[in-house]
Amino acid sequence: MKRLLLLTLGSVLLISCKNNESDTESPYAQELQKNKIISVDIHKQADKLKQEGYQTFIYSEGDTTFLMQQYFMVFLKSGNSRSQDSTEAAKLQRQHLSHLSRMTEEGYASLLGPFEDDGDIRGIVVYNTRTLKEADSLANLDPMVKAGRLKVEVHPWWTAKGGKLN
Repeated sequence: MKRLLLLTLGSVLLISCKNNESDTESPYAQELQKNKIISVDIHKQADKLKQEGYQTFIYSEGDTTFLMQQYFMVFLKSGNSRSQDSTEAAKLQRQHLSHLSRMTEEGYASLLGPFEDDGDIRGIVVYNTRTLKEADSLANLDPMVKAGRLKVEVHPWWTAKGGKLN
């Protein structure tokens, strides 16, 4: 009986030591394991986006892997019809902001804003769409564009998925 008890205790100790080995892995080994998991997640996310019709590729630099996605940078430029009176211009501005809010809420616009200078390019909108044609169509729904106060210029643009401004 004593022998059975010692065998059982020895087995439990051996098993618990093996289970705790991962807790004492070096930080480097833990980072490698984390990167493997992230890499699998990135590939799954890339596959899902491609199935949905988005353009993506995976870029690795050293120990870092990025999921790159194609977005569409829309430059809002001064249009040919900017002679509206102040009341009409203010109404168009409200409708313009409402349109941009809707694009953001529906997940089409990822980044947007006006330029501070008074140049030809008045602002930008980065569209998260499958195609240039879709981004162009959404940008042309803007009441300011429809009124001719703004016009759009669309360019494909690549950036890391989930990137942020610092």
